[in-house]
Amino acid sequence: MVLSLPKFTCVFISLLLFAVSNAQQQKDSTADFTVSLFNEQSQSIPSATVAILQDGKLIKLVIADTNGVAVIENIFAGAYTFSITHNSYETLNTSAYLFPETNSITIKLKPTATLLNEVSVSAKKPFIQNVQGKTILNVDASVLNIGTTVLEVLEKSPGVMVDKNGGISLKGKSGVLVLIDDKATYLSGAELNNLLSSMNSSQVEQIELIPNPPAKYDASGNAGVINIKTKKNKVKGFNGSVILTAGQGVYSKKNSSLVLNYRTGKFNIFLTYSTAYNKYFTNIYALRKYYNNSNLLTAVLDQPTRFKSDYFTNTIKTGIDYFISTKTTLGFVLGGNIIHRKAGSNATATWFDESGLQDSTVLTTSTSNNYFKNASINVNLRHALTPKQDIAVDIDGLNYKITNSQNFNNSLQGPSGYTEISRGSLPALLKIISVKFDHTLHFGKANVLLSGFKSSHINTDNTAAYQNFDGAVWQEDHNKSNHFLYKENINALYTSFDTEHKRFNMQAGLRYELTNYNAHQLGNLQQKDSAFHKMYSGLFPSGFLTYQADSSNSFTITVGRRLDRPAFQSLNPFTFIINKYTYETGNPFIVPQYSWNFELTHQYREFLTTAISYGVIKNYFSQLFLTDTVTGLLFYSQGNVGRTYNIGFSTTLVLSPVKWWSLTMQALYNYKELKGFNGTTDFRSDINQLNINLRNQFNFLKIYTGELAGFYTTRARNDLQEVLYPTGQVALGISRPVIKKKGTLKISVRDIFYAKSMEGFTQFNKATEYFYIRRDSRVISLGFTYRFGKAYKVNKRAAGGADDEIERVGTGR
Repeated sequence: MVLSLPKFTCVFISLLLFAVSNAQQQKDSTADFTVSLFNEQSQSIPSATVAILQDGKLIKLVIADTNGVAVIENIFAGAYTFSITHNSYETLNTSAYLFPETNSITIKLKPTATLLNEVSVSAKKPFIQNVQGKTILNVDASVLNIGTTVLEVLEKSPGVMVDKNGGISLKGKSGVLVLIDDKATYLSGAELNNLLSSMNSSQVEQIELIPNPPAKYDASGNAGVINIKTKKNKVKGFNGSVILTAGQGVYSKKNSSLVLNYRTGKFNIFLTYSTAYNKYFTNIYALRKYYNNSNLLTAVLDQPTRFKSDYFTNTIKTGIDYFISTKTTLGFVLGGNIIHRKAGSNATATWFDESGLQDSTVLTTSTSNNYFKNASINVNLRHALTPKQDIAVDIDGLNYKITNSQNFNNSLQGPSGYTEISRGSLPALLKIISVKFDHTLHFGKANVLLSGFKSSHINTDNTAAYQNFDGAVWQEDHNKSNHFLYKENINALYTSFDTEHKRFNMQAGLRYELTNYNAHQLGNLQQKDSAFHKMYSGLFPSGFLTYQADSSNSFTITVGRRLDRPAFQSLNPFTFIINKYTYETGNPFIVPQYSWNFELTHQYREFLTTAISYGVIKNYFSQLFLTDTVTGLLFYSQGNVGRTYNIGFSTTLVLSPVKWWSLTMQALYNYKELKGFNGTTDFRSDINQLNINLRNQFNFLKIYTGELAGFYTTRARNDLQEVLYPTGQVALGISRPVIKKKGTLKISVRDIFYAKSMEGFTQFNKATEYFYIRRDSRVISLGFTYRFGKAYKVNKRAAGGADDEIERVGTGR
């Protein structure tokens, strides 16, 4: 497709060329200062805050990266001192260093408590950190994450909620863009839930929660971005780790991971493999009541259902980085998943009349067999044009193949009973090609201009073939069967400008996206062909402004406009059978929803963070429920219902009452109001909801680390007509080092009081439904981690050497 560039794009390109030309003509009067942070065991200390001062005046604040390195960019010659703070270590104020005579220093920090080994240091690392507009979850910092999936980690993360359909909300707002290593999954709903449920948390280093992401990210996701960053290692030499876990709830759960890395000379080779076999159950109770036009009760449907499922997953990721020169890195990455899920259910549907007398009972058994396979390939190039200009190119290919077979057997009990047997085959293919180009330019004292474009092409092919058994042969059910083809192309141009001036740090960005899709529903003997096409575009500004009031206090205001496109599954008007009386169908007329988000944050060191937020969503996505009072059928769909308004207040407190105890508390309050049209009448609903998350970590008997944590969520609402009742859980875990500190043993118990359930109430057109969902959530897990290999010793050198240049160029993993 040829993209017609709007006028602003020409202006943007002209400004970019001018900036590049101007920057190249400037004389380099500034350089970088590197601070490397280690503990007493010579282990790197990530996420420390490094303040650089001159004559007692704050010049800049920098957060150390995962390797414990803080690079203070673009500073002038002079004498500087540094103040380093970290929640787990004593604050250190250095003497003065004369720059550029000295441009690299190494500093050792003393722990606030007696931490005698590697594992204790790792456990002391805070689970939650707030860094300039985003919340970072350090997954391994929590003992309680042993044996969990990524979805289970998200479910207990502050400000995150997962509804009964697998939808994820952030800070009370639904519609989240989920990334893995900064790359979109292009999945939503059940498929995304399936992927995250199969992904071991042991594969993950950090999870970033970004409510107002910058322009370099896709504009999708009204609530922001959740970026899942898998483990990587760039240490020279051969090294790796093995993680084995076993869990027992009602059913057993087993998973293991292997991480390998070898870096020598110009090559860095890596491999990550994980496998899991888990059994689960889900009990669902639904009580549905039907009413007439006078709002009088006419019938009651009582539906208890029990599901059992087996998950077997294999995940692999491997690749190579080739450092062509000190300025250029070429990367190649392959990945793949195979997820096999077998499930069966038994359900009883009992009808009662308005007086409570039993009318009839239908017993339903069903089985499903689901294979989810995906393969991915990435080629990436990073090149430093000059010391102040970088370019990056990423080419990604994704291929998803999903096969799902269903079998249903419905039997009416009693002397006049009958048996209905049906089956369905629901294969789906999803192919994505994405190309992304970024240019980064540093100029002036502390200015950075990022510019780029991205183009993605998506093709899907979905079939739903249903058959009914008439007692002799299988007959095609053309009323439910469907073949749906969908093609989507999204082209984006974006730019962002970062600058610092004295106590101010600012970023302003603008993204333009053009979306074009074609959908075709193929007909059959009973249904006509139908096709629809849509093209739309939009501008999405974003940015933040931070004021560093002093070395302890900072204030940040963020703003951004975002959208959610309807998932291709939601556009597909075919029927998906949930049970005999509940179907799900798509809506080809749904249009994108748009949002504006604002947030004001105050941070006092790493001790206290508070925020006030406001968001408004137009064309809000919500479930729509259509009922047939004659047959009792209920149809779930999704549509645009109006607007929603969200006002939020959050606070995070991190403190250490005594040396052996660290405590993190977070509370998030939301007032949400939804206004719209639910298909029959104007509708309004609102709710006050509160999420409280509490985490305690203890060091005892010199080598043990313990953790006690829990969360509680009050009544909540994500949909116009559905309210969720309170839920929560408490978990406990302990870890200790073994095998001369090369290994770690962890044991944890999740949902000790078996309190985590999902309960709620839904209002339909002339019907209501109370539901209660219970899963296999109380699990005791035992995990063992073993680290092996020996990294090459790297001689210390001044910043600006070849290795420093290679690290600055980076890789695309």
